[in-house]
Amino acid sequence: MLTLYAFGPGANSMKPLLTLYEKGVAFEHRFLNPANFEHHEPWFKAINPRGQVPALDHDGRIVTESTVICEYVEESFPDPPNLMPADPFGRAQVRVWTKWVDEYFCWCVSTIGWERMIGPMARALSDEEFEDKVKGIPVPEQQVKWRNARKGFAREVLDEEMRKIRVSVAKLEARLAESEWLAGDSYTLADICNFAIANGMQHGFAEVVNADNTPHLLAWIERINERPACKRMFAESRSEMRSADLAKAKAEAEA
Repeated sequence: MLTLYAFGPGANSMKPLLTLYEKGVAFEHRFLNPANFEHHEPWFKAINPRGQVPALDHDGRIVTESTVICEYVEESFPDPPNLMPADPFGRAQVRVWTKWVDEYFCWCVSTIGWERMIGPMARALSDEEFEDKVKGIPVPEQQVKWRNARKGFAREVLDEEMRKIRVSVAKLEARLAESEWLAGDSYTLADICNFAIANGMQHGFAEVVNADNTPHLLAWIERINERPACKRMFAESRSEMRSADLAKAKAEAEA
């Protein structure tokens, strides 16, 4: 039995979610709503003490960290389609790309996302409400990030993160001008993990990701979006998210 605790199909939550859909593995998706701070509630911190998603429960064994979960799924369910190359060099190339997205690309995009989306949500809370929510965050660095988002990130921080985003986009465009996929001739976890961050940048960062400047990156984003597993993931996840929200609203109304 597999249960994936995650937000919706975006960013780090999308990595294992899309991996599971691509592998065709049966699992339960437990959607957590970040706006309700569900990942900081005691019941979830009993699953992952860091209060972070995604987290995978495989017959009572908990696996955390998005890219680690992807590799765990691939290794635990080795039947095709294979998302890691068979040879050691090919696997190394995949891990170079997943390491880069985890340590560089994800972070600069995340900071801008926090400024644009988390900041307004944090500022909508009263001082008392905000401090109560922050107390429930078990990772000190995350508490700092929430406080920075509430007051707004410094302009120099945002400018530096945008510089890194442009570097990241240029790196992806250059590679995809050479190859249809990031780590070789086939679709792998390298593509899934980078797509989870890059998808949607043509809308949120249109000044950087567009048909004139990044045609190969756009084609790659569209190619993955057209995959049957990706289409199913978006359609079913959105339905699950709506159902979860309705169930929660009903429970609150009956309380």
